[in-house]
Amino acid sequence: MILKKQTYRPDKPTNPFIGALLFLISIILLVITGPLGFVYGVFHSLFTRGIKGVGEYFLKIAISIDQLGNVMMQHLMNILWTDKNGYKFGNRDETISSALGRNKKLGTLTAAGRLIDKILDIIDPNHSLNSIDYYVEPSENIIDHLAWIHIEEEQILCLKKANEDFYFIPKGMRTIGDTDSQTLVKSAKKIFNVDIDVPSMEFVGIFEAQANGKKP
Repeated sequence: MILKKQTYRPDKPTNPFIGALLFLISIILLVITGPLGFVYGVFHSLFTRGIKGVGEYFLKIAISIDQLGNVMMQHLMNILWTDKNGYKFGNRDETISSALGRNKKLGTLTAAGRLIDKILDIIDPNHSLNSIDYYVEPSENIIDHLAWIHIEEEQILCLKKANEDFYFIPKGMRTIGDTDSQTLVKSAKKIFNVDIDVPSMEFVGIFEAQANGKKP
């Protein structure tokens, strides 16, 4: 899995003319500068990091092409590879393999999708599951929260609303310009009126699960 820096800026309203113009410009730049940049990149990687550097350079290109395919072919793949309740292809920050892996976990792949997944597994065992990227740009399918995990005497702090039948970990929505710790400090202050000692905080991990009562 390639870890990427995550951005949390909503898309600007789309102007069809500007979109088409930028598309043409990007194609022209790719055709003109792409080959030159590729050749230079190969030699630069080779002389600075050796064969390993070239392999990493190729991998980055492959992932970028995969992300492009996830956007270009999203409508076709959403019809052929997943059922109507599946996780949608098309997130510009995600690869085809990542979206395929998410659908495999959800059990929403069609027969064609399962066939593609099996072919990839032959080439690279558990390819789609290992390709799931937890650093993708939030979309309508991804609810991104930061959780404050407080453990004391082997018990974890949880909340429960009076009118709900489930418990949840105290959380905060990411705020543009704030670090993860700043976001959690603000949410804890708002919910409990307590101050978290920031230096005592440790990163636990990144987890993904089906949200209660939400679509995949």
